[in-house]
Amino acid sequence: MSAGVTLRLAEFRASRRSAAAAAPCPAEPPRKAASPGAAEEGPGGGSQVRPGGAAAPVWARPLLLKLSLWAVLLALFAELELALPYLLVSLLYWMYAGTRGPAERRRGELSAYSVFNPGCAAIAGTLTAEQLERELHYRPAAGR
Repeated sequence: MSAGVTLRLAEFRASRRSAAAAAPCPAEPPRKAASPGAAEEGPGGGSQVRPGGAAAPVWARPLLLKLSLWAVLLALFAELELALPYLLVSLLYWMYAGTRGPAERRRGELSAYSVFNPGCAAIAGTLTAEQLERELHYRPAAGR
């Protein structure tokens, strides 16, 4: 590599380290305070808590209602011989609904793409160029 590229790379790495040291990210996202004695579990199971503190019945869960409505509509479209277009439109909708913009992220939540994070901070488990170079050249890990 040319000396200019090496110098710019060193400057970028130094600015990235200083930005990461200046703005530490919280280990866990902030959670809402739950009322004592009323446990709340994820959408996969367990009891969900209403604002009044009473557990929601199984049939009143939003995910279960959405899946039931989707299955009923699938049966209807299958009867009309339009199941394949229904599945394709459903897939496109799920892809659209599954992508969130940066404004919809919670405070402290990092993007999977480091260029969208403050200071280009990478999330845990990301393979960096420095790590790849170190592993290719069989160098010991930094700090060891």
